[in-house]
Amino acid sequence: MHILYLCQYFPPEAGATQSRAYEMAHNWISLGHSVTMITEFPNHPSGIMPKEYLGRKYERVNLDGIDVVRVWVYTSPVKNFRNRMLFYLSYMVNAILAGLFIAGGRYDMLYATSPPLFVGGAGLVLRFIKRIPMVFEVRDLWPSSAVELGELKNSRAISLAASLENACYKHAIRIVVVTRGIQYNLTQRGIPPEKIIVIPNGANIILFTFRSEERARIRKEFNLEHKFVAMYAGIHGVAQGLETIVEAAELLTNDKRVHFILIGDGPKKVEISSMVKEHALVNFSLLPEQPRDKIPGLLSAADVALVPLKNIELFKGVLPSKLFDAWACRRPVLISIDGEARQLVESVHGGKYIPPESPKEMAAALLELMQNSDELEIMGINGQKYTAENHSRQALATALISKLENIITGKHTL
Repeated sequence: MHILYLCQYFPPEAGATQSRAYEMAHNWISLGHSVTMITEFPNHPSGIMPKEYLGRKYERVNLDGIDVVRVWVYTSPVKNFRNRMLFYLSYMVNAILAGLFIAGGRYDMLYATSPPLFVGGAGLVLRFIKRIPMVFEVRDLWPSSAVELGELKNSRAISLAASLENACYKHAIRIVVVTRGIQYNLTQRGIPPEKIIVIPNGANIILFTFRSEERARIRKEFNLEHKFVAMYAGIHGVAQGLETIVEAAELLTNDKRVHFILIGDGPKKVEISSMVKEHALVNFSLLPEQPRDKIPGLLSAADVALVPLKNIELFKGVLPSKLFDAWACRRPVLISIDGEARQLVESVHGGKYIPPESPKEMAAALLELMQNSDELEIMGINGQKYTAENHSRQALATALISKLENIITGKHTL
């Protein structure tokens, strides 16, 4: 099949969205399909566009066999409502134009992944004009999550976003979701169960492996050879509630055995950095965003991976990809996400759960885990085995394209 894939975020940007889209497209190509990806000029999450893209409208490149069309978007490091809307809408408009005038040719399927929800808006327009079936992927329920996090408050904007969301569900021939929680939410809204395909997040188990040599090198480089290292690697956003990690570090500031490392960038990075400085935390390291191929080595250097989110009801249906990245690297997790993620971690016995936004419980749990090195090793092995058997990116991409190919070749009515 010839697939037109819309994803606003894509490598060289780092993040779960970018990794999922790249892995899907790359694996589909290895199976004999062709993929044209319409994405933005790199800038996320910092909001700062590299100099080589300034003044350009679009770029077309080949990335590991993927035909990538990058388009201009409005960017700003200031993440207020106005700038976010201009950011999303500029992608939507330029993705439509790119789909019509740059990414020419006939496509068998359009695959649009959300959030941002406006990617779905671009997909709806291209679906109608080019007369191709659209598959809509939902990685997060938007605008619901944005409303609960306080990022979207304007009632008219919420109403318009909900209308766009419902239009995407209505006109997609299939809806791909990443968790059972999202599946349940959509069926409760009246969407037929047979229209929904569950393809969870996962890990590239070839790239993400435990690397003993890098573990030793990194721990020596950062003077962590005799430390118990708790690590978070990912976006520093509103949803993650990383303030809890800083507060836990403050509670353990007099315990020289525990060290915290946060890796990444995002709208909350400056605030987190300020908190670390304000409390003069010597047990805390902040590293900038790293290339994806460096993350397995860094995770291997940790004793436990932190997987937090804020205490929001909607997040009970979340299953983050960083959980599987950590497990693929044989790292146990300390997870502060209730619901589906907690149930999985406890059933696999791949880590420990604590309530969200609970710094005292995080500090206590880390001290408990530090005293049980044998148990930590068992948890890491359990997680690695489960991920290899159930959440390989390669296997998930194969399963999805097989289902979609059967639907498309079956001449599904638009």
